[in-house]
Amino acid sequence: MSRSGVSGVLQRVSFGVFTAVALAFITGAIVAVLADPGTRIAAAVSGILCVAALELAWIRVGSVRHRTPVVSLPILAVPALVPLLPGQAIIGVVMFGILVVRLLESRRIKVAVYSSGLASVGCMVYFLIDWHLGQFGAAALPTAAAASAGYVLFVLALEVVRMHLLSAPADRGGRLFVSPLRLAALLVIVAALSMFSVHWISAGLPTPGEGRTSIQTAVGTLLGSLTVAVIVIVVRSAWNMRRRLNGLVVGSSILSHTRSVDSLADALCQAAATAVGVQSIALQPGPAEAGAIAVPVTFTPGEPQFLVARRDPMDGAFSGVDRHTLEALGATAELAGKARQNVAGLTAKANTDPLTGLPNYGAFQEALNTINSTRSDTEAIAVLFMDLDGFKRLNDSCGHQVGDEVLRVLGQRLRQAVRSHDVVARVGGDEFVIILTRLATLDEATAIAQTILRASAAPLVVGTDSFTPSLSIGVAFSAVIETDIASLVRDADHSMLMVKKRRRRRGNTDGVASINVSGHRSSRFDATVARAIDENQLQLAYQPIVSLVTGRIWAFEALLRYVDPELGAISPPSLVEKAKSLGRFDKLTRQVAEKAMAAAAEFRLVEPGITCITVNVEAGQLAPERLGAFAENLNSRYPEILLCLELNERSAARVSAQVREQADRLREVGILIALDDYGSEDSSVDSLVRVPMDILKIDRSLVDDLADVRQREVLTALQSFGDKLEYSMIVEGVENEHMAVQLTQLGIRSAQGFHFGVPQGFTETVDRLDEFGAEAVLPAHSGPVVHPELQPAAQAAPGSGAPS
Repeated sequence: MSRSGVSGVLQRVSFGVFTAVALAFITGAIVAVLADPGTRIAAAVSGILCVAALELAWIRVGSVRHRTPVVSLPILAVPALVPLLPGQAIIGVVMFGILVVRLLESRRIKVAVYSSGLASVGCMVYFLIDWHLGQFGAAALPTAAAASAGYVLFVLALEVVRMHLLSAPADRGGRLFVSPLRLAALLVIVAALSMFSVHWISAGLPTPGEGRTSIQTAVGTLLGSLTVAVIVIVVRSAWNMRRRLNGLVVGSSILSHTRSVDSLADALCQAAATAVGVQSIALQPGPAEAGAIAVPVTFTPGEPQFLVARRDPMDGAFSGVDRHTLEALGATAELAGKARQNVAGLTAKANTDPLTGLPNYGAFQEALNTINSTRSDTEAIAVLFMDLDGFKRLNDSCGHQVGDEVLRVLGQRLRQAVRSHDVVARVGGDEFVIILTRLATLDEATAIAQTILRASAAPLVVGTDSFTPSLSIGVAFSAVIETDIASLVRDADHSMLMVKKRRRRRGNTDGVASINVSGHRSSRFDATVARAIDENQLQLAYQPIVSLVTGRIWAFEALLRYVDPELGAISPPSLVEKAKSLGRFDKLTRQVAEKAMAAAAEFRLVEPGITCITVNVEAGQLAPERLGAFAENLNSRYPEILLCLELNERSAARVSAQVREQADRLREVGILIALDDYGSEDSSVDSLVRVPMDILKIDRSLVDDLADVRQREVLTALQSFGDKLEYSMIVEGVENEHMAVQLTQLGIRSAQGFHFGVPQGFTETVDRLDEFGAEAVLPAHSGPVVHPELQPAAQAAPGSGAPS
């Protein structure tokens, strides 16, 4: 049977049983009280009030709110009632007090009946323990302490069973369902208070005066317990109010920093969970069921949704403040959504040419930068700069209205002539630019330019005027990721101007080619990279790897950097791919490893806790004739430093048996092997099993949303897998303190990312170690954090195989 089926059966059975028990005991209590109203009515009323307060002053025995059980303590009222009421009447009083207060609080008869029934069974256990110990002649005080502790343990056991059977599994961040420390403290407190009550009932209250009757002593003891319960309720209410206020501030901050309209729903759920503190919260099309609260939220007109919050019924009902908090967050999310939509609309309008509907110059520049920086190492692009010939004469002779119509139609033709993933933009009066993507060769780009030329040359009729458009096209082709993408546009523009000049020199367009291909600077780039490697001009930056357990740096990753005086900063992926094509990849990797180990030795002199340096390599480079023998020799020269070779996922996916054997040999001589970028698009479980390794590095794409329970479960599983296979795990891409805290709660022990430091050169790294030692996080006053985009060059892209 499913969990929901089991839940339904158990709820119906327990409701029926507890209802019958409540009727029996409450009726018996009424009869017993009415048998001696002068003595028992005051005690019964005081008992009911005390039980109600104690029921509301529940205590949590787990450290995670709304995901671990709570226990209320109405049993503390029982010792004061024992001298005045029979046992079955006391159970009836306890049940009636709980039934009334739970009905008023939750307005759910099932919750009230279950709570009172649970307490009644616990009271039976109390009296049973009390009777058994009395048979053995135990003293009154320890007997009361043992009976009260038995009540707590029995009720807690039933609650644990109920939550496991009826509630869906909840994420507790690795913390225990029941905290032994909290439970031990609770048992000690309950036992002590029970003994105090028994002592005061027999010896009298510790107040001035004498000659009190037993009813006065009992009522006074109950009022004392009630006062303590009220204090607990008030303090907890104040604490909850403060928590809600802080949560509301944090939640509003989360919503205000959410940029995408599509992400607002997830951000709202995260903010609401932070502010209200619930077991689960979600957006759904319908209203909430009984016991939950829901507020309407509308992100898209005509599509209302409900933000529904749920918690365990024994955790206390939602209050009006909880509802107002959700309403405030929902309203904030709606305002944020409208603002994002307005901004998106304004942005789209600002980036669109109003005449043709094509992207304008600003949008073209942004698209070109994005395409260039995100394309793969094997993808080529081309920029086509084009100008409409004779447009000025057309405007002068036919008027601007005709000229505008020609431009509009021409824009449509250009859009239809290219592929869906290409970009067409109008960047000036009669100038258009096209970005051709996913190219393999220059011939492919030239063929598309010919297609564009033919499509644009069809006769065009505007009113009574007929016009045949003619384009001059300049083509600039790029086979590698550009470090200066603006130069590609300049070359295309210059190439187009050459076509225009040839036309003017001849006085007409007959026989003059309309397409000119630029000789882009790829050969100059080859020479630059070759010279940088041959002259050992490459530089390294070092990013700390820290222990989340100790809060200290224990290793650095060596990252490749190079800034050419003419070309500027060259990205590591471009350097590596060009080094491969020039046959200098192994030479480049040797230089990186040499510099990294020498730097690590210097770091260790400043801070002895630095024991490891990591260098990125490809799996095939582990062969003895390539880098294997070199790595063994280098490792032996620095016995105090551990050399770690990071294999990227792409190369590790094709690892051979010979490479695995070589990896095992390197590990035997003390060299660490790490599997890098695990969790990227090329990752596979096969790599975890087949690649010999000491360290698994988790890609930042697997921790970009730790609010997602699936990401947390995957990380926990990988950590457990590593513990069993005896490898360490390092999580990359830790951007802030919140991520670091979440990872620590999941049991992750090592991490790397901008929160602990951006990659810095050798001198800056030594200065950091000299001033702050191996502290993982620099103090706030140590200076502004330099954004990674302002570093000499970006870190190597995942899977590039770069010795970055």
